[in-house]
Amino acid sequence: MGHAYWSHATALPGEPGSVSRARHFVFSHLVEHRLPHLVDDVQLVASELAANAVRHARTPFKVILEKADDSVMLSVQDGSPSRPVQVATNDLDTTGRGVSIVELVSHEWGVADGPGEGKSVWATFAAR
Repeated sequence: MGHAYWSHATALPGEPGSVSRARHFVFSHLVEHRLPHLVDDVQLVASELAANAVRHARTPFKVILEKADDSVMLSVQDGSPSRPVQVATNDLDTTGRGVSIVELVSHEWGVADGPGEGKSVWATFAAR
């Protein structure tokens, strides 16, 4: 059974333009590995996590996309120890929905400490 294991990473500066770079990074690698059906969901989560890194961490961040077994994992590592918080939003709010979106489209997600002072926010997606 061909379980293709692969991993790609890119380091981006903590600035607004990095959000679209994170989306492009996800798009190109998912297409390269013949997983086009995952592009929309993973790009959406990448946008949210990259935007959080830019808006809240304000540090350079790293986007990692990897596949193991039947899932693809996206993680965003930044230099801030503060964790993303799920805030109650109402239908008129345009911000603050990031974590809800991540929860909605990913299989599971979480936050890990490190490296260093920072944290890594990850989300997994079924590759089938």
